[in-house]
Amino acid sequence: MTVPPEGRLLVDAANVIGSRPDGWWRDRTGAVQRLLAALQPLAAHRRGPVVVVVEGRVTEAVSAGRHSDVEVVHATRRGRDAADDRIVALVGDPAAPARRGDGEGDDLWPAQRGGAPDIVVTADRELIDRVTELGAMVLGPRTLLRTLDGDT
Repeated sequence: MTVPPEGRLLVDAANVIGSRPDGWWRDRTGAVQRLLAALQPLAAHRRGPVVVVVEGRVTEAVSAGRHSDVEVVHATRRGRDAADDRIVALVGDPAAPARRGDGEGDDLWPAQRGGAPDIVVTADRELIDRVTELGAMVLGPRTLLRTLDGDT
């Protein structure tokens, strides 16, 4: 399976980063920055936004907003399941964030106009249950990482 080219891609940053034991725990901010960099080529060729949801101390170091072709969204609170709750809220509100942010006015991303389902990248079973109830599709972190590594 590969990452579909349409639909808003919502990435649970901590879950994706934590799925690969590469020493990320020594530099969480660096791990998020590496994920953002790795997502750029994918985001540049999709017909829908790529949104990375971050939580905890990383929110102090990685600003919310556009990072080239990837949108960073902070969890709105601290604590357990903070990023999960933010992802569920985003799935429940299909227009946010869906602005192109590329200087072309307030046009919505084409995938949002067409009603393509949100795609949530996580392995968190509880989050999977919550977002699939709202109509989102789910991909595991390994699928995303294989795509980013070019192993599709």
